[in-house]
Amino acid sequence: MTGESDFHMASRPIDAREAGLGLFEKWLSLWVGAAILAGIVLGNILPGAFAALAGIEYASVNLIVAVLIWAMIFPMMVAVDFGAVRRVGERPKGLIITLVVNWLIKPFTMAALAVLFFEVFFADLIAPADAQQYIAGLILLGAAPCTAMVFVWSQLTRGDPAYTLVQVAANDLIMIIAFAPIVALLLGVTDIAVPWETLLLSVLLYVVVPLAAGAFVRSRLLSKSGGDEAAVSRFTHTLKPLSIIGLLLTVLLLFGFQAGTIVGNPLLIALIAAPIVVQSYGIFVIAYAAARVWRVPHAIAAPCALIGTSNFFELAVAVAIGLFGLGSGAALATVVGVLVEVPVMLSLVAIANRTRDSFPAA
Repeated sequence: MTGESDFHMASRPIDAREAGLGLFEKWLSLWVGAAILAGIVLGNILPGAFAALAGIEYASVNLIVAVLIWAMIFPMMVAVDFGAVRRVGERPKGLIITLVVNWLIKPFTMAALAVLFFEVFFADLIAPADAQQYIAGLILLGAAPCTAMVFVWSQLTRGDPAYTLVQVAANDLIMIIAFAPIVALLLGVTDIAVPWETLLLSVLLYVVVPLAAGAFVRSRLLSKSGGDEAAVSRFTHTLKPLSIIGLLLTVLLLFGFQAGTIVGNPLLIALIAAPIVVQSYGIFVIAYAAARVWRVPHAIAAPCALIGTSNFFELAVAVAIGLFGLGSGAALATVVGVLVEVPVMLSLVAIANRTRDSFPAA
């Protein structure tokens, strides 16, 4: 299949059934809101059960959430065309935007916003020592672009699976080299211990394993259908309800894990969330506008902008705990980043889908 046909498949008209606009996806924001509320209620009613689930983790990666995320991203991994992966170099614009935004803009704007909010806007509400902790946590979030959930957001915007995979892989490779120096620079800490187990386990669970499984299933589907790509489309469409259910259960668990904190400190959660929300929309606008000006096709532009907006929260939480302790303000700030991400990202997905016609189809 040629590069042109890849673009054609990504940009051709798609009917409601193929796009997955069934009951779940049509009202996805409503279901996510219900999952958030259910998580907060159940987390306060059954704190012991959620504590037990939260304890099923290794290297700061919750294995229950990992399985649910795996369920969410697997359909997109099946859709990855490795021939298209090899040709990404012929279409470098989206990758360039992603890397510039993630590594030359995002960490520094997050640090600036954190200082602005907690040392200026919220100076009368937060003690200076606590403010420094929250600033540190936000810096850790800003320096860690997302690995796993990007595949979900890309799928919801009908993004190019192969291109999204390359963008995530490129960010992961740069993160291995750049994360510690950027955090050290912005925090003024000379010795940052990168939790390699967290970083490598996350990449293994969220990229390598589902990609290998997806490639195996894809090859079997293509061999049985004589190379007919429609067989892959039918299979991934069948799995879409599983993907949405995985998203809703993930949201429920994440909010359930932090239900006590949310109910006990609602104002503090809102204060920490404020700069994260501003940063998220700001980074999206920068990347999305750059893609629009550079005439990047929507199937690449949407994931390109969403990658920079989303965060690798497992890494940020692990480093915050390692540097400042489990009960620190920095650790709390990274957790708030987790809570804010899903609702904000869903709103950005909606914006991306509504503005599809503003971008070239191919």
